[in-house]
Amino acid sequence: MTVHFIGAGPGAADLLTVRAVRLLNTSHVCLFAGTYVTAEVLAHCPAGATLVDTQRLNLDQITDELVRAHHAGNDVARLCSGDPSLYSALSEQTARLDSAGVPWDVTPGVPAYAAAAAIVGRELTVPELAQTVILTRAQARSTAMPDSETLTTLAATRATMVLHLAITRMREIAVQLVPFYGLDCPVAVVHRATQADELVLQGTVETIADQVEAAGLRQAAVIMVGPALRAATPSSRAAESHLYAIDRHRDGY
Repeated sequence: MTVHFIGAGPGAADLLTVRAVRLLNTSHVCLFAGTYVTAEVLAHCPAGATLVDTQRLNLDQITDELVRAHHAGNDVARLCSGDPSLYSALSEQTARLDSAGVPWDVTPGVPAYAAAAAIVGRELTVPELAQTVILTRAQARSTAMPDSETLTTLAATRATMVLHLAITRMREIAVQLVPFYGLDCPVAVVHRATQADELVLQGTVETIADQVEAAGLRQAAVIMVGPALRAATPSSRAAESHLYAIDRHRDGY
Protein backbone atom coordinates (compact mmCIF):
# COMPACT_ATOMS: atom_id res chain seq x y z
CA MET A 1 0.00 0.00 0.00
CA THR A 2 1.13 3.56 -0.68
CA VAL A 3 0.80 6.95 1.00
CA HIS A 4 -0.12 9.50 -1.66
CA PHE A 5 0.81 13.09 -0.85
CA ILE A 6 -1.70 14.99 -2.96
CA GLY A 7 -1.86 18.68 -3.72
CA ALA A 8 -5.41 19.69 -2.79
CA GLY A 9 -5.10 23.02 -4.58
CA PRO A 10 -6.43 26.31 -3.19
CA GLY A 11 -9.88 24.96 -2.31
CA ALA A 12 -12.09 24.58 -5.37
CA ALA A 13 -12.71 20.89 -6.03
CA ASP A 14 -12.65 21.36 -9.80
CA LEU A 15 -9.03 22.55 -9.60
CA LEU A 16 -7.83 19.13 -8.49
CA THR A 17 -5.82 17.29 -11.12
CA VAL A 18 -7.26 14.22 -12.81
CA ARG A 19 -4.59 12.13 -11.07
CA ALA A 20 -5.49 13.59 -7.68
CA VAL A 21 -9.15 12.70 -8.14
CA ARG A 22 -8.26 9.16 -9.23
CA LEU A 23 -6.10 8.62 -6.15
CA LEU A 24 -8.73 10.07 -3.83
CA ASN A 25 -11.34 7.77 -5.36
CA THR A 26 -9.28 4.71 -4.42
CA SER A 27 -7.86 5.74 -1.03
CA HIS A 28 -9.97 4.50 1.86
CA VAL A 29 -8.08 6.62 4.38
CA CYS A 30 -7.61 10.35 3.90
CA LEU A 31 -5.67 12.76 6.11
CA PHE A 32 -6.32 16.47 5.59
CA ALA A 33 -5.96 19.85 7.28
CA GLY A 34 -9.49 21.00 8.07
CA THR A 35 -8.42 24.65 8.12
CA TYR A 36 -7.78 24.64 4.38
CA VAL A 37 -9.22 21.55 2.65
CA THR A 38 -12.88 21.91 1.68
CA ALA A 39 -15.74 19.45 1.95
CA GLU A 40 -16.05 19.52 -1.85
CA VAL A 41 -12.51 18.16 -2.17
CA LEU A 42 -13.18 15.46 0.42
CA ALA A 43 -16.28 14.44 -1.53
CA HIS A 44 -13.94 12.71 -3.99
CA CYS A 45 -13.09 10.13 -1.31
CA PRO A 46 -14.97 6.81 -1.54
CA ALA A 47 -18.08 6.23 0.53
CA GLY A 48 -17.19 5.10 4.03
CA ALA A 49 -13.61 6.35 3.84
CA THR A 50 -11.88 7.15 7.12
CA LEU A 51 -11.30 10.92 7.26
CA VAL A 52 -8.70 12.26 9.68
CA ASP A 53 -8.42 16.00 10.31
CA THR A 54 -4.76 16.71 11.10
CA GLN A 55 -4.97 20.35 12.17
CA ARG A 56 -4.53 19.43 15.86
CA LEU A 57 -2.11 16.53 15.37
CA ASN A 58 1.69 16.68 15.58
CA LEU A 59 3.95 14.99 13.02
CA ASP A 60 4.41 11.84 15.07
CA GLN A 61 0.65 11.42 15.44
CA ILE A 62 0.16 12.01 11.71
CA THR A 63 2.84 9.44 10.92
CA ASP A 64 1.16 6.92 13.22
CA GLU A 65 -2.08 7.35 11.25
CA LEU A 66 -0.29 6.88 7.93
CA VAL A 67 1.63 3.80 9.06
CA ARG A 68 -1.44 2.25 10.69
CA ALA A 69 -3.47 2.65 7.50
CA HIS A 70 -0.63 1.17 5.44
CA HIS A 71 -0.39 -1.91 7.66
CA ALA A 72 -4.18 -2.31 7.48
CA GLY A 73 -3.84 -2.70 3.73
CA ASN A 74 -5.17 0.71 2.69
CA ASP A 75 -3.83 3.25 0.25
CA VAL A 76 -3.75 6.62 2.02
CA ALA A 77 -4.41 10.08 0.62
CA ARG A 78 -2.45 12.72 2.53
CA LEU A 79 -3.98 15.95 1.25
CA CYS A 80 -1.75 19.04 1.30
CA SER A 81 -3.30 22.46 0.75
CA GLY A 82 -2.06 24.04 -2.46
CA ASP A 83 0.98 22.13 -3.71
CA PRO A 84 3.09 19.73 -1.59
CA SER A 85 6.31 21.46 -2.63
CA LEU A 86 5.48 24.52 -0.50
CA TYR A 87 5.10 24.62 3.30
CA SER A 88 3.61 21.12 3.54
CA ALA A 89 6.13 19.44 5.90
CA LEU A 90 6.63 16.91 3.10
CA SER A 91 10.29 16.32 3.92
CA GLU A 92 9.61 15.57 7.59
CA GLN A 93 6.72 13.22 6.87
CA THR A 94 8.47 11.30 4.11
CA ALA A 95 11.59 10.87 6.26
CA ARG A 96 9.43 9.25 8.93
CA LEU A 97 7.74 7.01 6.36
CA ASP A 98 11.11 5.95 4.96
CA SER A 99 12.19 4.95 8.45
CA ALA A 100 8.98 2.93 8.85
CA GLY A 101 9.43 1.27 5.46
CA VAL A 102 6.22 2.74 4.04
CA PRO A 103 6.20 3.65 0.31
CA TRP A 104 4.95 7.06 -0.78
CA ASP A 105 4.57 9.27 -3.84
CA VAL A 106 3.69 12.89 -4.59
CA THR A 107 1.00 14.36 -6.84
CA PRO A 108 1.32 18.11 -7.46
CA GLY A 109 -1.54 20.55 -7.06
CA VAL A 110 -2.43 24.12 -8.02
CA PRO A 111 -0.49 26.35 -5.59
CA ALA A 112 -2.37 29.09 -3.79
CA TYR A 113 -0.22 31.84 -5.29
CA ALA A 114 -1.07 30.69 -8.84
CA ALA A 115 -4.77 30.72 -8.01
CA ALA A 116 -4.42 34.17 -6.44
CA ALA A 117 -2.64 35.54 -9.52
CA ALA A 118 -5.37 34.12 -11.74
CA ILE A 119 -8.09 35.71 -9.63
CA VAL A 120 -6.58 39.19 -9.95
CA GLY A 121 -5.75 38.57 -13.60
CA ARG A 122 -2.05 39.30 -13.39
CA GLU A 123 1.08 37.67 -14.76
CA LEU A 124 3.78 37.71 -12.10
CA THR A 125 6.59 37.95 -14.65
CA VAL A 126 6.48 40.91 -17.04
CA PRO A 127 9.24 41.48 -19.66
CA GLU A 128 11.88 43.98 -18.54
CA LEU A 129 9.92 44.68 -15.34
CA ALA A 130 9.92 41.47 -13.29
CA GLN A 131 11.34 38.11 -14.33
CA THR A 132 11.72 36.57 -10.89
CA VAL A 133 9.12 35.45 -8.37
CA ILE A 134 10.12 35.00 -4.74
CA LEU A 135 7.95 32.65 -2.67
CA THR A 136 8.53 33.21 1.02
CA ARG A 137 6.81 33.64 4.37
CA ALA A 138 6.99 35.71 7.51
CA GLN A 139 8.15 34.48 10.89
CA ALA A 140 6.06 34.78 14.03
CA ARG A 141 5.39 31.72 16.19
CA SER A 142 6.96 29.47 13.58
CA THR A 143 10.18 27.90 12.36
CA ALA A 144 13.04 30.40 12.20
CA MET A 145 13.91 31.85 8.81
CA PRO A 146 17.49 31.35 7.54
CA ASP A 147 19.71 34.39 8.15
CA SER A 148 20.18 34.81 4.39
CA GLU A 149 16.42 35.05 3.78
CA THR A 150 15.36 38.11 5.74
CA LEU A 151 12.52 40.08 4.20
CA THR A 152 14.75 43.07 3.51
CA THR A 153 17.36 40.88 1.79
CA LEU A 154 14.73 39.43 -0.52
CA ALA A 155 12.98 42.77 -1.06
CA ALA A 156 16.22 44.33 -2.29
CA THR A 157 15.77 42.38 -5.54
CA ARG A 158 12.47 44.19 -6.26
CA ALA A 159 11.25 40.94 -7.77
CA THR A 160 7.60 39.97 -7.54
CA MET A 161 7.23 38.74 -3.97
CA VAL A 162 4.61 36.28 -2.75
CA LEU A 163 4.23 35.89 1.00
CA HIS A 164 2.49 32.94 2.64
CA LEU A 165 1.61 32.58 6.33
CA ALA A 166 2.17 36.30 6.81
CA ILE A 167 -1.20 38.03 6.85
CA THR A 168 -1.18 38.83 10.59
CA ARG A 169 2.01 40.84 10.10
CA MET A 170 0.88 42.88 7.10
CA ARG A 171 1.60 46.29 8.63
CA GLU A 172 5.10 45.33 9.80
CA ILE A 173 5.82 43.77 6.40
CA ALA A 174 4.67 46.88 4.54
CA VAL A 175 7.01 49.07 6.57
CA GLN A 176 9.95 46.84 5.64
CA LEU A 177 9.01 46.87 1.95
CA VAL A 178 8.74 50.65 1.54
CA PRO A 179 12.49 51.36 1.00
CA PHE A 180 12.62 48.84 -1.85
CA TYR A 181 9.21 48.92 -3.54
CA GLY A 182 7.98 52.41 -2.62
CA LEU A 183 4.68 53.47 -1.11
CA ASP A 184 2.76 53.26 -4.38
CA CYS A 185 3.83 49.74 -5.38
CA PRO A 186 0.75 47.58 -5.99
CA VAL A 187 -0.18 44.83 -3.54
CA ALA A 188 -2.88 42.19 -3.84
CA VAL A 189 -4.14 40.02 -0.99
CA VAL A 190 -6.31 37.01 -1.77
CA HIS A 191 -8.03 35.28 1.15
CA ARG A 192 -9.31 31.72 0.64
CA ALA A 193 -8.71 31.79 -3.10
CA THR A 194 -11.37 29.93 -5.15
CA GLN A 195 -13.50 29.17 -2.08
CA ALA A 196 -17.01 30.38 -1.32
CA ASP A 197 -15.77 33.04 1.12
CA GLU A 198 -12.96 34.27 -1.14
CA LEU A 199 -11.96 37.87 -0.53
CA VAL A 200 -9.68 40.00 -2.71
CA LEU A 201 -8.03 43.20 -1.50
CA GLN A 202 -6.02 45.40 -3.86
CA GLY A 203 -4.06 48.43 -2.83
CA THR A 204 -0.51 49.64 -2.41
CA VAL A 205 2.30 49.11 0.07
CA GLU A 206 1.00 52.26 1.78
CA THR A 207 -2.69 51.27 1.99
CA ILE A 208 -2.93 47.48 2.13
CA ALA A 209 -2.41 47.05 5.89
CA ASP A 210 -5.46 49.21 6.63
CA GLN A 211 -7.57 47.05 4.30
CA VAL A 212 -6.32 43.79 5.81
CA GLU A 213 -6.98 44.93 9.35
CA ALA A 214 -10.43 46.28 8.46
CA ALA A 215 -11.30 42.90 6.92
CA GLY A 216 -10.04 41.08 10.03
CA LEU A 217 -7.95 38.59 8.07
CA ARG A 218 -6.00 36.16 10.26
CA GLN A 219 -5.13 33.17 8.03
CA ALA A 220 -5.44 31.49 4.62
CA ALA A 221 -4.31 34.53 2.64
CA VAL A 222 -1.62 35.09 0.02
CA ILE A 223 0.12 38.46 -0.29
CA MET A 224 1.54 39.47 -3.70
CA VAL A 225 3.77 42.53 -4.07
CA GLY A 226 5.53 44.06 -7.04
CA PRO A 227 5.32 46.31 -10.12
CA ALA A 228 4.10 43.37 -12.22
CA LEU A 229 0.75 43.58 -10.40
CA ARG A 230 0.03 47.02 -11.88
CA ALA A 231 -2.61 46.88 -14.60
CA ALA A 232 -0.95 47.08 -18.02
CA THR A 233 -1.92 49.56 -20.70
CA PRO A 234 -0.42 49.95 -24.20
CA SER A 235 1.39 53.09 -23.07
CA SER A 236 2.71 51.63 -19.82
CA ARG A 237 3.98 48.32 -21.17
CA ALA A 238 7.77 48.31 -20.84
CA ALA A 239 8.36 45.54 -23.36
CA GLU A 240 6.82 42.46 -24.88
CA SER A 241 8.09 38.91 -24.76
CA HIS A 242 10.81 38.16 -27.32
CA LEU A 243 9.40 34.64 -27.59
CA TYR A 244 6.36 35.93 -29.45
CA ALA A 245 7.90 38.96 -31.16
CA ILE A 246 6.74 39.59 -34.75
CA ASP A 247 10.30 40.07 -36.01
CA ARG A 248 11.72 36.97 -34.32
CA HIS A 249 13.10 34.30 -36.69
CA ARG A 250 11.37 31.00 -36.11
CA ASP A 251 13.37 28.81 -38.47
CA GLY A 252 15.31 27.22 -35.59
CA TYR A 253 16.32 27.66 -32.00
